[in-house]
Amino acid sequence: MVSGLWDRVPLWVRIRWGLAPRTLAALALVLVAAVGLAAFHFWSVRPQGVRAPETVEAGAAAVAEDPLRAGGADPVPRPVAGAPPSPPPEPVGEIVVDVSGKVHRPGVQRLPAGSRVADALRAAGGVRAGTDVTGLNRARVLMDGEQVAVGLPQAPAALGAPGGAAGAAGAPGAPGASGPVALLSLSAATKEQLETLPGIGPVLAQHIIDHRTENSGFRSVDELRQVNGIGDRRFADLQPLVQP
Repeated sequence: MVSGLWDRVPLWVRIRWGLAPRTLAALALVLVAAVGLAAFHFWSVRPQGVRAPETVEAGAAAVAEDPLRAGGADPVPRPVAGAPPSPPPEPVGEIVVDVSGKVHRPGVQRLPAGSRVADALRAAGGVRAGTDVTGLNRARVLMDGEQVAVGLPQAPAALGAPGGAAGAAGAPGAPGASGPVALLSLSAATKEQLETLPGIGPVLAQHIIDHRTENSGFRSVDELRQVNGIGDRRFADLQPLVQP
């Protein structure tokens, strides 16, 4: 085929170019390759359809900004709706309470600030078996320096009233008394029972016990005046509530 084409070329062209059939075939291949590259180029740059971007819901990717910051340039995260609030900071410090009565280890207990009555009972070894704690609020938050009495008999009517007037009203034979009141024996009462009396804490209770130990008990209520720390006013509060 190439030879036939070559034979049709004018003689002067064949003489001027001096092209051999193989050269002409090579040129034809180059021409075909050039046409193929041009066709590929035009195909690759043809116009194509473009997809519209998907709609993004408003606020889906929005970042909350601090309304107090000028310009709102720095994003500040906001609390997630429905998330539980942060717990309040725990109180720092220590309190000292006196746990007395029917517990396994009565005495002064040191507890973290914010502790409750239940924590004080645990620190004192727990309540003794059979003790009635119905009237004891174990969920109450403790205050520094207070006393927790467990299972002790209640003092007679409104102990601790100024001048002992309320105590005297509950004494046997006093006007307005609702009935006989059991008097606390100074010679037989335990330290915990003595601490239930008005104005008597652990220190004064121990002074009373020390006095009766040195004197083989109390022979009269007036001997309370001889106990260190008991003055006339405190004696007036205690006199109608105790017996030797």
